Amino acid sequence: MTENALVIGSTGLIGSLLVNELIKKNIPTIAVTRRPIKNDYYNNSLLEVDFNSAMDNKKIPPCDHIYICLGSTIKKAGSQQAFRKVDFEYSLEFAKIARNMGAKKISLVSSVGANCNSKNFYLRVKGELEEAINNLDYDQINIYRPSLLIGIRDETRFLEKMGQNFSFFINLLLWGSLKKYRSINASRLAACIANAKDKIGTNYYYYEDY
Repeated sequence: MTENALVIGSTGLIGSLLVNELIKKNIPTIAVTRRPIKNDYYNNSLLEVDFNSAMDNKKIPPCDHIYICLGSTIKKAGSQQAFRKVDFEYSLEFAKIARNMGAKKISLVSSVGANCNSKNFYLRVKGELEEAINNLDYDQINIYRPSLLIGIRDETRFLEKMGQNFSFFINLLLWGSLKKYRSINASRLAACIANAKDKIGTNYYYYEDY
């Protein structure tokens, strides 16, 4: 029986690529979005949602596997509080609602270095989200911890763009325990997420696993 998927953050770099990968596998997919996007696929349903209303109503379409690809930057969000609302509060609440509606699997795009005790605000929020999702009663939890993502975004991120320009040379220097900090092509990560094997429990994925 084919499982159905729900992708949160489907307009982002990873989310949009992931939707395409799931569709190629003929997995019925609902792409949750806060703004209209082009839909060329018969089995991909677009669901435009006001996130705040969804949180209040505690209801989203039921799914077997929820994929959370929400991600912002403090600069784009406008403040640490706004960043936390998107990356932590929205992500966790969608995870809770999906589980309450019967989802058994969850895949989360996090970040290398995520740690709930980190002094870095960004990495601390990512770590807190991982910990909170690990406390939910999912049969399978897949957590992806990529470093710099290589791909074309809708918005320009100056430091990320600079990193992309030099990523090939930087990757050559990262070996052993540092290998997980290598940059990775976003399409490669999306394919890995869509084709992950079923493994009960919490599973972490780094550069070498993609």
